[in-house]
Amino acid sequence: MTSASSTHSIVLGVDARTPEAMAVAWAADEAHRRGLPLRMVHALPPVSPDPHVLGLDRHHKELRDRGERALETAAALARHRHPDLPVTTTVADDVPAPALCRESAQAELVVLGSRRLSRLEEVLSASSVIVPVSAQAHCPVVVVREPEHVTQNPPYVVVGVDAGPSSAAAIDFAFDLAAPRHAALRALRMWQSHLVGHSPLDEQATVQSLRRLLDESTAGRRATHPDVSLTHEVIRGHPVEELAKASEHALAVVVGRHGRGGFTGMRLGSVPHGLLHHAHCPVVTVPAAPDGGR
Repeated sequence: MTSASSTHSIVLGVDARTPEAMAVAWAADEAHRRGLPLRMVHALPPVSPDPHVLGLDRHHKELRDRGERALETAAALARHRHPDLPVTTTVADDVPAPALCRESAQAELVVLGSRRLSRLEEVLSASSVIVPVSAQAHCPVVVVREPEHVTQNPPYVVVGVDAGPSSAAAIDFAFDLAAPRHAALRALRMWQSHLVGHSPLDEQATVQSLRRLLDESTAGRRATHPDVSLTHEVIRGHPVEELAKASEHALAVVVGRHGRGGFTGMRLGSVPHGLLHHAHCPVVTVPAAPDGGR
């Protein structure tokens, strides 16, 4: 086993139960594409000495051994895919979600597989990581619950755009994701009829206003990525439902993180939280830039 600083790396959270091959492949490919090392982390809460519990140290050692074997398996998969990729592994003595959030402070991306927990299980399970890490990480978090869809010609990335402070960062990330994949970018802005007037003129004015805002939000980015084909779509419907539909043939769907408050679901925001359960491709949650803008 090896260890190294996570600075300028892709961090992959590895579950000892079932190392997710899709997540390993996605993380290895992205690290190779970006020219970054891949850092694999398995978190194991430290033992709290309790004289009344027999065999606690032995059980903890068994868990550590299992985690190290999972890391070895994941590292072998990554090296088989990209033999020259720098791969390091470490067992962190901490609860999984805080450990990965700490790793995210110096990482470019955190990548997670999915155990497909229900919403209730996410709240009650002490080992749940997807929602708390997506809600609190310092960098974008990629959850590989479903595979990339590469059969489209051209392939495309979907980005959900709204008025939130993290939308600009989500757009930037989506362009950066699409460009090296030679993929198109679909920028979607949703609206719901119950939030506007009921006359056709009200709806038309809403669509025109949102289309103008969508154009403005992506205008400066096109100069940075002139080869990325960009389309703007203003769609009536619920954001989770419409983004999930758009994700059916996408490489990834990218959204900003808007939630606030102490509960992980609230901190994450309802749209990314919903997509973690309903999207048909990898989901990327992007926090707002430190300066709140470009």
